[in-house]
Amino acid sequence: MRCPFCGNIDTQVKDSRPAEDHVAIRRRRFCPACGGRFTTYERVQLRDLVVIKSNGRREDFDREKLERSIRISMQKRPVEPERIDQMISGIVRRLESMGETDIPSKTIGEIVMESLARIDTVAYVRFASVYKNFQAADDFDKFVSELRPDYPAEEE
Repeated sequence: MRCPFCGNIDTQVKDSRPAEDHVAIRRRRFCPACGGRFTTYERVQLRDLVVIKSNGRREDFDREKLERSIRISMQKRPVEPERIDQMISGIVRRLESMGETDIPSKTIGEIVMESLARIDTVAYVRFASVYKNFQAADDFDKFVSELRPDYPAEEE
């Protein structure tokens, strides 16, 4: 593993343990060249996934990109970081276990929205506003009204 500080390729593992979500190994590393210490995470990757964009373009699946978009939607929400990590790992496992290496971006977006809806409705609406490309306040109003159950009018 290359040292992020000096670029030395001969770093040493000082400590290994399961990460909090138990789907990764956390390794504390030390660089003998510069004395730098850093942490890496090792995850199982079942297969290389390719995302098929709506315009037909193909790109390699990027877990960090998925994580960034989810964390942005969850910003300042009362959800523990460990729960977010578990959700992201669950989404990736679900994608990897679909049996296909080519996955439409629409499928990924739907899975993310389904997961967010179970955890936090505000994050769900935030993500949906970008994913569904809301253009005006009416788009939010229509989307949120679909989330609310219909209550019968109260009789006086």
